[in-house]
Amino acid sequence: MTACKPADVIGFNPLLPEYRENPHPFLRRLREADPVHWSPVFQVWVLTRYADVVAALRDGRLSCSPREWHNYEKHLLRGTAAAASPQATVARHFMLQIDPPDHTRLRALVSKAFTPRVVEALRPQIQATVDEMLDRVQSRGEMDIVADLAYPLPIIVIGRLLGTPRDADQRIKEWSAITLPSFGAAISAHQLDLINRAAAEFSKFFQGLIAQRRRLPGNDLIDGLIAARDGENKLSDAELISTCILLVAAGHVTTVQLIAKGMLLLLQNPDQLARLKRQPSLIETAVEEMMRCEAPLQIVGRTAMEDLQIAGKTIRKGQMLLVSLLAANRDPAQFPEPDRFDISRSPNRQIAFGYGDHFCAGAPLARLEARVAIETLLRRLPDLQLAGAAMDYDRSLLLRGLKSLPVRFSAGAAQ
Repeated sequence: MTACKPADVIGFNPLLPEYRENPHPFLRRLREADPVHWSPVFQVWVLTRYADVVAALRDGRLSCSPREWHNYEKHLLRGTAAAASPQATVARHFMLQIDPPDHTRLRALVSKAFTPRVVEALRPQIQATVDEMLDRVQSRGEMDIVADLAYPLPIIVIGRLLGTPRDADQRIKEWSAITLPSFGAAISAHQLDLINRAAAEFSKFFQGLIAQRRRLPGNDLIDGLIAARDGENKLSDAELISTCILLVAAGHVTTVQLIAKGMLLLLQNPDQLARLKRQPSLIETAVEEMMRCEAPLQIVGRTAMEDLQIAGKTIRKGQMLLVSLLAANRDPAQFPEPDRFDISRSPNRQIAFGYGDHFCAGAPLARLEARVAIETLLRRLPDLQLAGAAMDYDRSLLLRGLKSLPVRFSAGAAQ
């Protein structure tokens, strides 16, 4: 076995092309050599062990508010009027970026409308949408799983859940793609201008839709969010708008990558692919294993609100931590043979959608969409195979998103 390199040689640079192609060897060496690692280049702590990551996500001394993030004001709240910029106004009420007690109140209200029953009721619609998308490509003998299925599906589903008009799907998709980089800590001035323009249009769209629903109530998620109360507490207009945008933007991109990376894992592991075809009842554990092996969200940020110790390292007040969900989900201390893709793995306490109070509220919907999409692909296109070996990933620090996934199959094979 090759000895680990010193931590200062390993470093942490997720922007390297070879890291984007395959981050797991880098993270494995970092976890073994220096699991609580100070990155002098990025001026952040990086956590890679499962136990440390879970503890950090539960630690009330660590803030998830971007107002506390290293360089957030420099990169996102830029200029004299930055605090009132459209994106800053929207982000101020994002549930995943608010600390208790405000987060506790907001989460409780959203949960009243976003219930398992509401999500499960979408199954027939998700199935019909997936079938419609496969109908369009069945005669071609080829498709891009990202462009033809994984990318449009979540926008359509969340749109019908919220009750947005169908003719707004394309605009919502574009606004979501533009605003996504704002969840990171380093964006350019040009990106910021685009993000603020999209955030303003996004906000105006939902402001109008919410006002319309107050005049003419319906039976969609927006109506549930408007009606949600806990005693005297209810969502303000600003919180309603931000929650709708968050559900669309954050929920969309993570679901795209869950479906795309999940299918890539299957196609790269033909024994597991054949097994899932033989035993489609394994789809639930298979999706959990996909999430573990290739978490859609690579990292989450936290900032120390006071001095604290993690595994013998002193984290100073004001310092930022990058908590690696990707590395934690392949920690051998938690998962035997962590680099082996096993669709029947159990137990599987993966944390791809976070942990603790800020566990992703949209995780049940993402899971359902992935299960339906992947099961249907395998059933309708049984001879599906990769159309190329090289994969192209974007430069996102948060997602490492798969840009495309071209595949081939027998033309007319869809059933």
